[in-house]
Amino acid sequence: MDTAVVTDGKYRASIAAVRALGRAGWRVAAVQTRGDQRLEPPAFASRYAAERRWLEGTAADPDYPDRLYGLLAEYDQPVLFCAGAATLNAVARQRERFAQVCGFLIAAPEALDALNDKAAVHRRCQELGIPVPREFDGPPDRFPVVIKPRCGEKSGLKAKDRYAVARNSEEYAARLAAMSEYDPHPVVQEKVEGVGAGASLLLDRDSRLIAAICHRRIREYPASGGPSTCCESFYDGAMIERAHRLLASFGFVGMAMVEFKGEYVLEVNPRVWGSFPMTERTGSPFALRYARAARGERLDYAPGDYKTGVRMRFTLNDGAAMLDYLRRGRPGPFFQGMADWFRAEEALSAKDDPAPLRRYLRNTLLRR
Repeated sequence: MDTAVVTDGKYRASIAAVRALGRAGWRVAAVQTRGDQRLEPPAFASRYAAERRWLEGTAADPDYPDRLYGLLAEYDQPVLFCAGAATLNAVARQRERFAQVCGFLIAAPEALDALNDKAAVHRRCQELGIPVPREFDGPPDRFPVVIKPRCGEKSGLKAKDRYAVARNSEEYAARLAAMSEYDPHPVVQEKVEGVGAGASLLLDRDSRLIAAICHRRIREYPASGGPSTCCESFYDGAMIERAHRLLASFGFVGMAMVEFKGEYVLEVNPRVWGSFPMTERTGSPFALRYARAARGERLDYAPGDYKTGVRMRFTLNDGAAMLDYLRRGRPGPFFQGMADWFRAEEALSAKDDPAPLRRYLRNTLLRR
């Protein structure tokens, strides 16, 4: 039986990966570092987790790669699925070493660093003829603008705090000064209006496209701009093509989400993205295709191999988002959210595997 090791069991994405691979007949070992999670992680509660493995310390420890390597060496060439950015980066820096004990699809650290750099992505899009928002080198001559660090991941900021909106010169000066504490040269871009969307792609070792799924944001928290709390699947071949062209130009390998607003590329998340559970809700073979390609199979892309029109929500986060929209004088999204209590699917629910959702809700409430 094929074995997959899914790291960072505390993240929501790991639940979807464990289920998808377990249902496909893989033996799944869910892993978590004790220093990063005091409570037992939700992925450990899944009936599809054949093994639950704790690692001492944190994923930021200098010797974390050694501990992870030792765990992987206990198996016979398992597939490694990194659900957390720290684990992904640790393995990327030692790709040749880890390739001795497991299979994976992870880009070189240079590609990850470049795609995490918003300024570098902006320049590459311009070179490729892919539309991007206007960027300002000095004080902007029009508003509103968005101010964000070149690499939000390295800034240490939470996802919801990784950019600020300025609607006039006074706000611009204040927001720029605040963001400069985390990045001395933050990116300043024209704020593009419209609905945000993501094209999430899987590229094999030759940067060939082998899986893709699109989603559009319905609500986000905070309402002024943040991670999506409710989203809906759709298919856009042109968006996928632009995203693939951009990622392939960096020689990227693995999973990434390219964020769009209209035709404009905003940024790239070169890792497992927050709404990854949408792959489970829509029946996308994303996780299984990752495992098969990581094992060495050469796969061909099958466009539209998932259900569209599926609306998914993270219930606790979406409730907070609805209240935030109401506080900001935007009742429309609030009442739309009320209707979604009956038509949207909870991201982490599964009739055949209800325990992870219960564990996630309990852990969230205990932490708060």
